Formats: sequence, C-alpha cells, structure tokens
Amino acid sequence: MPINRAASTSVDVPRGLAGVVVTDTSLGDVRGLEGFYHYRQYSAVELAQTRGFEDVWHLMVHGELPDAEQRAVFTARTAALRWLPDGVRATLPAVAAAAGRSGPLAGLRTALSLLGAAKGFRPVYDIDREQRRADTVMASAAVPTLLTALYRLGQGLDPVEPREDLSYAANYLYMLTGSEPDAARTRAIEQYLISTIDHGFNASTFTARVITSTGADVAAALVGAVGALSGPLHGGAPSRALDTLDAIGTPERIDSWIRERVLAGDRIMGFGHPVYRTEDPRSRMLRGVAEQFGGPLVDFAVEVERHVEAILAELKPGRELHTNVEFYAGVVMELCGLPREMFTPTFAAARVVGWSANILEQAEDPKIIRPAARYVGPVPPVAVPLMV
Repeated sequence: MPINRAASTSVDVPRGLAGVVVTDTSLGDVRGLEGFYHYRQYSAVELAQTRGFEDVWHLMVHGELPDAEQRAVFTARTAALRWLPDGVRATLPAVAAAAGRSGPLAGLRTALSLLGAAKGFRPVYDIDREQRRADTVMASAAVPTLLTALYRLGQGLDPVEPREDLSYAANYLYMLTGSEPDAARTRAIEQYLISTIDHGFNASTFTARVITSTGADVAAALVGAVGALSGPLHGGAPSRALDTLDAIGTPERIDSWIRERVLAGDRIMGFGHPVYRTEDPRSRMLRGVAEQFGGPLVDFAVEVERHVEAILAELKPGRELHTNVEFYAGVVMELCGLPREMFTPTFAAARVVGWSANILEQAEDPKIIRPAARYVGPVPPVAVPLMV
C-alpha cells in the first residue's frame, strides 16, 4: 500500500538545511557573498582588531559593548568564576585518563556535565533570564580552566591554577603552559578567540539551540555543542590544515602535491567554506596577525595559499575556493606555541561564548525545534515474522 502524504504538512528543504532560515536572531550574521560577518551591529573583524575578549563577551551576553566601569566589573566577575568546584577538580584526573588519546575536547563533554551538576544548573525552562545568563557566564569562565587542566593531566603534568589578574586570553595561555605569555602572543591568541566567538547557525550553534529548545540546562546544551564541534568537518580542521603544510614540506612540492590530491577528489583542509563565496574575512585577518610574526612558516603558508588557489581555480573553474579560518588559525596557534591537540579546544574556548549567547536567545522562544524526516525504507506495514 503506498504511503499517503496528502495530509502531511512537511516541507522539503535542501540537504543539510543549507540556506534554510529557521529563526530570527539579533546576535549577528554571516554575509557570505560579501565576505563579511558581524556580532550584533559591529564588524567581527573590527572588534577583533580593536577590542579585548571580555568586551566582546559582554557584547554577546548583555547586548552592548561595555564602558570602562562595566568592563572592570565584568572582567573581575568573570575572572573570579575561573575556579572549579572541589568535586569537579577531584574528578579531572580520571576524566583525562578516560579520554586518553581522544584528548581534552572529549574530556570537556564529561567535565561540563560535572560542572553543571556541581553548580546546580537547572533547566532553562524553569529559571529566569538573569539566572540563565549567570549560568552561561559561569560555564564560559570555567571552560578554559577545564580544557587546560585536562590537557596537562593528559601529559602527566599538574594543572595550573587560574590567575584573576590576567585577561581571558593571557590566563588561558598561562594555565596551558605554566608561564605568563608575552604581550604579542597574548594579543594574537585574543584576536583569534574574538574572531571565532560566533559564526551564524553553524552545526555546533544549531545543536546548542536545539537542546535549549527542549528546556534543558545550560551544561546540556554546551555538551551537545562541544560534540558537534569535535567533528573534523566543523572545528577539527586547524591542526589538519597545518598537517597539510607539513605534508607538502617544501615550496617545490606544492604544485605536484596539491594537483594529485585535487584530481583524486580529496579535500584540501583549510580551503573552501559552505557560506563564503569570497575570501573568509577571518582568514584575511589572521593572515595579517601571522605576518606580524613573520618567519619561514608564515612565508611558506602564504606561498601554499597562493598556489592552491591558483590550482583550484584551474581544476575547479567557476567555484570560489579560498582559505578559510582554519588555515591561518593553525599557523597563528603554532607561532604562539600551542600544541596541535589544543587547536580545536582553543576554538571551543572562544565559541563557548557564542553558544551561550545563542542559548540565552533560544531560551526566550517557547517553541521546541522538531523537524521531520522523509521515510524511504520498505513500505509498511509488513507482517512481523514468527519466531522459529
């Protein structure tokens, strides 16, 4: 018997929901044809070039850039929230050991669940706007502490306690390395962090909003977002883009290596973006950050970028394929001394603020996100076979 869909209210949409508008947002947008994206009413790139991380964090969760007094209050408040509850601290060695080679991002999923339980996070459905904001700020402040502790424990090192006198970016590097970073590396990482706070309805952000739409607590929504970010097609590419540079090795190998991969149908990590049809503005900014450091790695990366774009234009005419954020993000993080297994976790240390802003916005909408699927299996009902 054919399936009757006459009474169905389903609407067919493109695979992956590409281009489908699912809600209204005041948090920002990605204008792919222009090569521009913004946080609320401000250019995200301009914010990264002119403001500190705490200012942009305040903008995302409070809706405005802070004045000097607001900045001081917000910075002190968030710095005081970096410390972990004793119960969570005590479990981190076991979490790091269980995560093993999967690394800090895998451990963060468990650690965030523990943090939410220890802090008594309640479903966003049951709490008011101010408590929701407090929960997101608390979780965002703790994520760098969790990530760096999990990394160091995985390396057989003791965690480094946070310092409240350091900025978000400086404290992150300090907890990771055990040494106070210099101003140049702190600012470079801060600019990277700001540039990746939010970026439209990407997979991890949408995941956070779906979970929030059920009324679940902040920790649950963040855990789901971290899971989505861990995929190599989303947040897992910065180290893979740098691996590409290592695999090419020398300038004279660029053309042959890239041509072989493109003709084989392989994806060149660090190139192409599902939204941008121009150069990724984050990549352009981070290239400038990298060039301020200079050196052989930067020179080689710029040369590879030039050759790859030319080869892609030749072999894939009509498609605009440029570097995306992961390409120069990997270069900047390498120059700043971050281990490659911490590239994607560092992405998470920034994106947690964007996720939080989206959680707060979604929590204002009482409608659960519940799409439909088209069934394409055997036509039912089929009689259930008897047990033999």
